[in-house]
Amino acid sequence: MTAETGADVSADLGADIAAVVVAYRSAETIDHCLQRLRAAEGIAQIRVVDNGSTDGTLEIVQRHALADARVRFIANPDNPGFGTACNQGAFASASTWLAFVNPDCWVEPDTLARLRAHAQALMSAQGGDALLGVGLVDEAGVRDGAARRRDPDFAAMLRSASARKLDLPIDPSQTLQTVPAISGALMFLPRTLMERIQGFDQDYRLHAEDLDLCRRAREAGASVAVANDLRVVHVRGVSSRSRPVFVEWHKHRGLWRYFRKFDARRHGAATRAAVWLMIWARGAFAILGKLTRSIMRGGR
Repeated sequence: MTAETGADVSADLGADIAAVVVAYRSAETIDHCLQRLRAAEGIAQIRVVDNGSTDGTLEIVQRHALADARVRFIANPDNPGFGTACNQGAFASASTWLAFVNPDCWVEPDTLARLRAHAQALMSAQGGDALLGVGLVDEAGVRDGAARRRDPDFAAMLRSASARKLDLPIDPSQTLQTVPAISGALMFLPRTLMERIQGFDQDYRLHAEDLDLCRRAREAGASVAVANDLRVVHVRGVSSRSRPVFVEWHKHRGLWRYFRKFDARRHGAATRAAVWLMIWARGAFAILGKLTRSIMRGGR
């Protein structure tokens, strides 16, 4: 189902950015997210893809769609996964630039327009596409390390616990800091790159699809970087709180898929088996912890 009603309130003649928001039980945050996107510079289209929410998310999105013709929505009857929904939103739009924005991210009025300027400058200087992220902080201003990451090396994780830390430090001397991977909470890229790499891998359900997209973008010759001069508030985990076991299961399933897709063929059977055991042992421990905390909260 797609809403196409409402008056177009955009007066930005330079608007050529489509913002894609994937929602799932996001009623707590999506109203504020959409308010900020509608007020942002450069926005030509806003596409919200709802993955079967039952908490009033869709009603909030409908109100925005009625007020602003740039807002249209796709209401999935179930939850096909984050990557699938991102692709739905992206390919239901037609703007030159794409911004994937989580429903718990608060962009500033100039965030996406400045990302566009950074991408244009980087692409002009290097002659290729660009996939950009921003600095992420929580509501207290604490930096989110997931904004700047390296590729996971699962074989190295078997030998050293420190290899499990993917976060990279910020380099304040660089306005655009080249990194292997950025966070899927906010990703900015030209439509040409999205089409060339055929969007997100839809075989991930939740988690690791952003790492996958960054890796394939780099393999396609694109630069991946974080704009260190931009910060966006990211209220993490709002949607995940409602289904913690589901999230942990698909997080570790995604990590196993990433390893099989990119790295497994470089290793022997023993290493592949050890990586599988490591991922799922950590997954089982995480799921058990979530279940225990849920039971304890229910008993209060």
